[in-house]
This record gives sequence, C-alpha cells and structure tokens, in this order.
Amino acid sequence: MYKSIALVVLASTLFVGCASVPMESADRTAEAKKFLPPTNGNAGLYVYRVGALGGALKKDVWVDGDCLGETAPDVFFYQEVKGGAEHKISTESEFSPNDLMVNTEGGKNYFVHQYIRMGVFVGGAGVELVDEEKGKEAVAELAMAKKGTCSQ
Repeated sequence: MYKSIALVVLASTLFVGCASVPMESADRTAEAKKFLPPTNGNAGLYVYRVGALGGALKKDVWVDGDCLGETAPDVFFYQEVKGGAEHKISTESEFSPNDLMVNTEGGKNYFVHQYIRMGVFVGGAGVELVDEEKGKEAVAELAMAKKGTCSQ
C-alpha cells in the first residue's frame, strides 16, 4: 500500500512544480528574438523547451560536447556555431544521452526542440530539429536562459 502511494507521489512530481534556471536580461532576450542571420559564416542554434510536462525537471543540453546549460520549462538558449559543419546536440535522458546531428549552413538559424517524456524512474528527454517557422513561433513566447553549468 505504501509503495503504491509513494509511486503515485513520485510520478506526480513529473507533472507539477517548476524548475528554475538563471535567466538572461530582457535586452539579450529581445535581441535573440530578432532572429537575425548569424555573422561570419556561422549558423545560429536555438535550443528550446516548452510545456508543463516534467516541470520540476532540469535537463542538461550539450553542443558538440560542450555544456550549453540546464533547461527548464519555457526557456531557450541561443548560440552561434560554425556554419558548413555537422553539430551534435545532446540532452540527458533517463539512462543515457540522446543525440541529434544537425548539418548547418552559414547564415541560417536552426531550431532544436527539447521535449520531456515519461521514464521508468524519472522523466527522460529527447531533442528534435523543427522547421524555422515552428521554431520562431515557439521561441517568441519563451524567456532566454543563461548559458551555464551542466549537472553532469
């Protein structure tokens, strides 16, 4: 009986609560939301997370093995990466990282959606490339997180 109650309480934490992460200034957020073409042959990379599922969970994101930061619901990151190259975007999941390979062209912006899904013990995360229109629409409603330290 107590195990069942504990399991229900644990599972419900995946759907409620709200994780917080350090945020960028309103000016930097507004500048990123202009969706200007990246400079010097680079590509722009927006990584974002929306929705309440797993609201209490923070999930690390890496670009080419370097920590971008921890996500929380309704935040995004922006970073310029080398254009004309393949980049690996990774997020932590329940048992191992999930990776997405993105081939970039200089002067273009790319949008990667991080999503939370139910796991066996805790919520897992995945990443998917979305088209520019869908990505801009989502990011326009979000706040920009500061690049930071990953937990792993």
